[in-house]
Amino acid sequence: MSEEAKKNQYSADSIQALEGMEHVRMRPSMYIGDVGVRGLHHLVYEVVDNSIDEAMGGYCDAIDVIINENNSITVRDNGRGIPVGMHQKEGVSALEVVMTKIGAGGKFDKDSYKVSGGLHGVGVSCVNALSSHLKATVFREGKIWEQEYVRGKAQYPVKSVGESKENGTLVTFTPDDVIFTQTQEYNYETLANRMRELAYLNKGITITLTDRRNKDDKGEFVGETFHSEEGLKEFIRFLDETRDPLIQSVIAMEGEKNGIPVEVAMIYNTGYSENLHSYVNNINTHEGGTHLSGFRRGLTSTLKKYADNSGLLDKLKFEIAGDDFREGLTAIVSVKVAEPQFEGQTKTKLGNREVTSAVSQAVSEMLSDYLEEHPDDAKQIVEKVKLAAQARHAAAKAREMVQRKNPMSVGGLPGKLSDCSEQDPTKCEVFLVEGDSAGGTAKQGRDRNFQAILPLRGKILNVEKAMQHKVFENEEIKNIYTALGVTIGTEEDSKALNLEKLRYHKVVIMCDADVDGSHIETLILTFFFRYMRELIEGGHVYIATPPLYLVKKGAKKRYAWNDEERDAIVESMGGAAGIQRYKGLGEMNAEQLWDTTMNPEFRTLRQVTIDNATESDRIFSMLMGDEVPPRREFIEKNAVYANIDV
Repeated sequence: MSEEAKKNQYSADSIQALEGMEHVRMRPSMYIGDVGVRGLHHLVYEVVDNSIDEAMGGYCDAIDVIINENNSITVRDNGRGIPVGMHQKEGVSALEVVMTKIGAGGKFDKDSYKVSGGLHGVGVSCVNALSSHLKATVFREGKIWEQEYVRGKAQYPVKSVGESKENGTLVTFTPDDVIFTQTQEYNYETLANRMRELAYLNKGITITLTDRRNKDDKGEFVGETFHSEEGLKEFIRFLDETRDPLIQSVIAMEGEKNGIPVEVAMIYNTGYSENLHSYVNNINTHEGGTHLSGFRRGLTSTLKKYADNSGLLDKLKFEIAGDDFREGLTAIVSVKVAEPQFEGQTKTKLGNREVTSAVSQAVSEMLSDYLEEHPDDAKQIVEKVKLAAQARHAAAKAREMVQRKNPMSVGGLPGKLSDCSEQDPTKCEVFLVEGDSAGGTAKQGRDRNFQAILPLRGKILNVEKAMQHKVFENEEIKNIYTALGVTIGTEEDSKALNLEKLRYHKVVIMCDADVDGSHIETLILTFFFRYMRELIEGGHVYIATPPLYLVKKGAKKRYAWNDEERDAIVESMGGAAGIQRYKGLGEMNAEQLWDTTMNPEFRTLRQVTIDNATESDRIFSMLMGDEVPPRREFIEKNAVYANIDV
């Protein structure tokens, strides 16, 4: 048979039957989302989830997470310890089964765990498969047991290595650099945010995070201890610490409805944004789902009934909508579901229908009791709802203007937009450029086939401090909506974004590399986070990185993006080079802007992602809201990282 014939032969032998661990290594993104920064941190969450499961079962109250000097991770808990006895079916220790078999573990046995955390249920075996080395130590039944693995394969049978009166499990793993080629370095803040979140969601547990790579002023390892006695009530106060409260008390409840554990906490503030965060088995369901629908239904029906009965809405000339009850609301809904059904683009939207009525009932009972017992707060809330309704009617008119074609522009597009000729949105990108001067340079330097330019005049509105109708009336924001081609507003959510007609799949924020430019970037990102979050979640938003310096010596010229690069270039040129500091995009000519910032072959674009929605919400509120003290504290803490442009 010829070589060509062999290649074309398709028989039973051509089918690759991959064992579980091999499949994880070949298709890691199926199990942990990606092999970048997010996937790397997901490994930690999977191991910690095992310890949280023990805690939810009432067997564990302390979890230690350590980032070691070599970027390996250690997780230790004081639970029962993974069983080490012989597994009858597999013929090896139960510990080895848990560590090397995908889908093995106590969380699949309803007698072991009623509810378990985590999204995919792949657990620690997946972490083992994606680690160059993993060591599991179990403290159980008076002994210490141990087994080591290399890329998921056991190096020796489980063995006893000593005696101990303690119980628990200790896992140390090193991410495999063959899989995680982008980075193997853990970010302390990312892990701290998740550990804090878990402590609030599982009150009574103490989670300690230690970074052995860094020491503080006292010479001790950097670290934090997270513990919450009040759970979601404390979580709400933490999230809303930078906002001005409308009512003084957090409205909260926890209990079981229809066999489903439900925990809810909420508070109203004087702001205009709605901040709803939902969790299922400790996973942040940022796409919402049936539990969020239940919360909205319970909130709307109960508040409306109270407002009608109290006569506070008698003089209102129009109907109150669901949105009006949620303006200035910060709320967290957490449910524990035995067999969650996830749907949506990123599998973080709960689909279990039975959860809707359970949450709705819980919220109705909680809110009814609170409103009856706190009439002054109830009146404040209803007055806030009335103002929101009036603003919504004004916003509806402004929104119609956004959707309506502008007679001064071609085909309904903003007059300032320089569009591209390509019709396929997946190939198109639009640059939101600071100022007409830089916009003019960008228009000359771009590739007209697939790059569009939309100049923005000055600083856009700070949406964190603005009522909704003011946002939609703002000329620059109207231009952004119209240029992108997206529509806004659904029956359930007036801010929901429809991306079906999105005209550009890359939206690039391009501002000057100075303090003003950074402020404009932050204003645009605040707008996207509050009003176009789907755009960020879909991976469509990027930030351009123009260079800070042009270094020239004779005929040689090179660009530098920071002071270190500049110094290294000057040294490589033998010193005495001419240095030009770019104060703004307008100082570059079209060719320079194309070469450094817009050419896909050489440019660096930073994609904007949301790793932790609750933390992002808190940061935007703190940086862009009215409360000054938290912002000052943040600046003082992070001033060491700031670039001061004098």
